[in-house]
Amino acid sequence: MPDNQQPPIDHTQHLVEPDARPDLSSIPSRFGEDEWKSPAKKLRARLHKQLQEQQNLLFAEHKRAVLVVLQAPDAAGKDSTIRRCFGVLNPQRCRTHSFVKPNRRERDHDFLWRIHFRTPGRGKIGIFNRSHYEAVLIEKVKSLVSEEQIQARYDHINAFEKMLHDEGTTIIKFYLHISRAYQKRRFERRLRRADKRWKFSKNDLSEREYWDDYMAAYEQVFARCSPGFAPWYIVPAERRWYRDVVILRALLDKMQSMHLQLPRPDISLKSVTIPD
Repeated sequence: MPDNQQPPIDHTQHLVEPDARPDLSSIPSRFGEDEWKSPAKKLRARLHKQLQEQQNLLFAEHKRAVLVVLQAPDAAGKDSTIRRCFGVLNPQRCRTHSFVKPNRRERDHDFLWRIHFRTPGRGKIGIFNRSHYEAVLIEKVKSLVSEEQIQARYDHINAFEKMLHDEGTTIIKFYLHISRAYQKRRFERRLRRADKRWKFSKNDLSEREYWDDYMAAYEQVFARCSPGFAPWYIVPAERRWYRDVVILRALLDKMQSMHLQLPRPDISLKSVTIPD
């Protein structure tokens, strides 16, 4: 494919429709043709410019916010997604937060308390590396809370996201889809590379034993928590150039649908004279 030809990457085919029940085992984690790679990278550069324009409009309008949620198995590429998709954004108007295991103070509150504190303010883009969904993934798989609590949490999450949406925060959620075999290759790469070994821990191996349980938990999340106002995208993530274009296009589609506007000057510019 010539570099100047646009690769046929359609983000909408990866959208989880409301009330759908995706089967992750039947969804390809590797998508796209090798010949698309070079034109996809050129397309990503054009999408970056469009995203910068939308960020400037969002900040100038200062009425609404955007929240991007990233969830994925270990070694799926959340960090590289943030770097490659959002590294071009103005960091003064964009904040990334990684949610690790709750600390003692956070455990003294409800499971959404630490999340709400980190949601983006007006004019800002917020990126969650892991999120409130950990409370219905890890805690479900490890049976840290009852099944009754888990079922209630799906409803709480939907209500929380609806409240954010109603108050002006546009939410879009991405699951980086990889296979168990691909995760194995990524872990082996970490072990081989001196600059990556620090990212590997024994906990990675113990978590890997729960692979099937996590996939079932994610499927339940998609079935219960993908309303039209805060949709999930299941993004094939084993070809990173494909992943990047899908995420950027989906986010741009969402932001462009907001019809962001520059504010009008608060005075008549015709009467303004700049002194010498």
